[in-house]
Amino acid sequence: MPVTKVLDSTIFHEERGEGPIYVFLHGNPTSSYVWRNVLPALSDAGRLLAPDLIGMGKSGKPAIAYTFDDQTRYFAAWMEALGLDDVVLVGFDWGGALAMDWAARNSGRVRGLVLMETIIRPYRWTDMPAGARPRYDVLRGAGTGEAKVLDENFFIEQALRATTLNGLSDADLDIYREPYPTRESRIPLLQWPRAMPIEGEPRDVVERVEAYDRWLAASHDVPKLLLTFDGSPETLLIGPDMVAWCRANIAVLDVVGCGPAKHLVPEDQPEAIAAAIFDWSIRHRLDAHPAHAAMRNQHG
Repeated sequence: MPVTKVLDSTIFHEERGEGPIYVFLHGNPTSSYVWRNVLPALSDAGRLLAPDLIGMGKSGKPAIAYTFDDQTRYFAAWMEALGLDDVVLVGFDWGGALAMDWAARNSGRVRGLVLMETIIRPYRWTDMPAGARPRYDVLRGAGTGEAKVLDENFFIEQALRATTLNGLSDADLDIYREPYPTRESRIPLLQWPRAMPIEGEPRDVVERVEAYDRWLAASHDVPKLLLTFDGSPETLLIGPDMVAWCRANIAVLDVVGCGPAKHLVPEDQPEAIAAAIFDWSIRHRLDAHPAHAAMRNQHG
């Protein structure tokens, strides 16, 4: 699979198909592997690319801080290195935030945007699932976060299985675990919860999220799809209140339910996600791929 030199490191990505470009972005602590059951179901949609974010999966692990700004820089450099334009961005978890941030900065290069279980806007504690504050206090705290994530490997050993409805096999968990054998290799996993924009902090991330929120409201030429899931508020970032906010504040938005899931939705509902993306792309006539033309004819 392709590995691209980016800045002072490398970005690995999975790729299949040809035609209109779709870029799939994962979150914490996963990798492009999270899309393994989504991409085959979209194999006729176009050219599908799913990178591993810097410091994660099979991508390089340079000596950087792994802040949100670092992640945006390496992702943008990867997009430039591959010359990707006129793209549909598909983002889950922090991958959604990266997709929205890049879209807001490169509006003329975005054909569509698909979001699921991601950071739509800055949060208040009252927006968060019950019990989230003590967990974030630990993860964001100096010393306690290092102990939890770097020493205990919390995100891999505890969070992954806890955030799937259907569970993960040992083999799948081993693939997610492989990139993080040491304390130092887990630094990217620690930086993500510390970037979560809650009650105005960290300020730099809040400003980036506010900027892409303005773009979401103003970009009437870019169709957007929000995928929602059925589950308890303790297991999902996007519940009814957030959906209502999205309907009121995001231009050209379709909202499609994809069934029961916990937070790790590409693991729980890959077929429903693929079907929703495919149907939405046909509905908005986003693609010129022959398979889509045939489907459009079938749907009238």
